[in-house]
Amino acid sequence: MKINIKMMLSTVAFSAAFVLSGCSSDDLKTEIAETSSELNNEVSGDIIPLANCLAPGWASQNGGTTGGGTAAETTVSTYAQLKAALENTAVKVIKVTGTITITTRLNLQDQTGKTLYGASGAKLVSTDQTASGSGIINIKRCNNIIIRNLIFEGPGAYDTDGWDNAILDDCRNVWIDHCEFRDGVDGNFDIKNKSDFVTVSYTKFHYLKTPKPGGSGGTDDHRFSNLIGSSDGATVDAGKLNVTFVRCWWAPGCRERMPRVRFGKIHIINSYFNSSVSNKCIAAGVQANILVDRNVFENVKEPINLMSGYTAVTVSGNSFVNTTGNITGSGTAFTPPYSIPALSVSSVKADVTANAGATLGGNICNTL
Repeated sequence: MKINIKMMLSTVAFSAAFVLSGCSSDDLKTEIAETSSELNNEVSGDIIPLANCLAPGWASQNGGTTGGGTAAETTVSTYAQLKAALENTAVKVIKVTGTITITTRLNLQDQTGKTLYGASGAKLVSTDQTASGSGIINIKRCNNIIIRNLIFEGPGAYDTDGWDNAILDDCRNVWIDHCEFRDGVDGNFDIKNKSDFVTVSYTKFHYLKTPKPGGSGGTDDHRFSNLIGSSDGATVDAGKLNVTFVRCWWAPGCRERMPRVRFGKIHIINSYFNSSVSNKCIAAGVQANILVDRNVFENVKEPINLMSGYTAVTVSGNSFVNTTGNITGSGTAFTPPYSIPALSVSSVKADVTANAGATLGGNICNTL
């Protein structure tokens, strides 16, 4: 049974106003209208009800992830405003409106408790394909960060050993929710250097632009979406890089790294893979411990790529439709220390394609 939340809240508002003593009929009508309007706005997302919004997956551990919570927000619509708000430790909630062109890669560093979110349609765009100038945002040595409802658009893949659209570097308790990452130069979104307790939910990764060949890195088609762990030699990552991907979409255009994993305990649950240009999807490298849990793979090559040195890969309850290459794991992966609502595999495709990406009305709590 569906419940009309707004009607229910309006009824509550009426009841609350009715018991007020000493009010005239006109006063009562005014009180009802104002209270009802406020409650309806809260449901629609105009007021930001994040106090009770709990991050799922690994981001729920280590004290949880709340970002800037219900702090007053700062609205930005230009690059200069966004840069200033990101760098100001006193600003805890940033609302992005419209399209902002990134002229120089942004840095969010050495901060705790911050939310960056987009109003409907908000987009951060980079057109720079150079090794030094590419990328949209580098998030480094931060704790308790939420990024929600934003589109990150790069200029297209070009192997110049450049930057990804976004990077987490030595961060803890980060929740990426309802975002869209597309057309990164080196990749879409990477997690590295001891980062830990990260959840990526309802997020879409894809490539729309033709990759540019002939880069100095040597790969003509570098549509490599997500890297977890920067190298086999980064042993400081051992025991870190614990990441949940839940209800995410590796969509058309992705070729590899969906994700490519070193170290860490990675839980990929209820996600959808349907890039027909794929070369390999989930890749398990050195000390990778991966639970591949009730996902849908459709029209892709090599859903599970077992590289050298992995710890364990468990493939459980997935659907493979018109795929080629390996679909099995090896060994027994970790058991998550959290519970997470799970869809039946038959419901994954419809749910993810309808909801993954920047599909919210703003910084609202839209839990699993």
